[in-house]
Amino acid sequence: MKKKATLLTLLVLTLALTGCSPGGKLTTDEKIQAIDTMADETLQQIYTEKPATKDEIKEAAGYAAFSNANVNIIFVGVSGGYGVVVDNETGEKTYMKMGSGGVGFGVGVKDFRQVMVFNTKETMDQFVDSGWTFGGHADAAAKAGDKGGAASGEGALGQVKVYSITESGLALQAMGTGTKYYKDKELNKE
Repeated sequence: MKKKATLLTLLVLTLALTGCSPGGKLTTDEKIQAIDTMADETLQQIYTEKPATKDEIKEAAGYAAFSNANVNIIFVGVSGGYGVVVDNETGEKTYMKMGSGGVGFGVGVKDFRQVMVFNTKETMDQFVDSGWTFGGHADAAAKAGDKGGAASGEGALGQVKVYSITESGLALQAMGTGTKYYKDKELNKE
């Protein structure tokens, strides 16, 4: 029984993380378009919910928008996603992936968006080059489309302000997490 539970957990975690990119059969240009569309839609949503963010993002050194899927099974949580960092001065875009793991109590699956506002170019460049964040979070979400509710939040980490928006899912969690954001080698033409 214990082996079956472990195998099921690993299967769910694998499916969650492999399903968190914009389409495996899409071309590179189609993936970039999908990420850009997600970022534009996420910004419009945050502008609607918090109108002051439009000026905040416009005046910042840059911003990032990420799409994340989070799976929690009792004491382990994982998430994965993708996004883009935009330098407001140059317009340069850096496409990135993210992965997260955590321990604590959690049950459920959640799809959410995250917007990061970088107050300085140095902070933005450091994020793009090293991308690590650590933290903890607690939330509750029960949402499908426009139905249900979720606790969305915001926080400031030094020169970065982070906004989170729950898209859909059912989750109750209190986790200590570590997240790695990293450049997508396929999508960045270097």
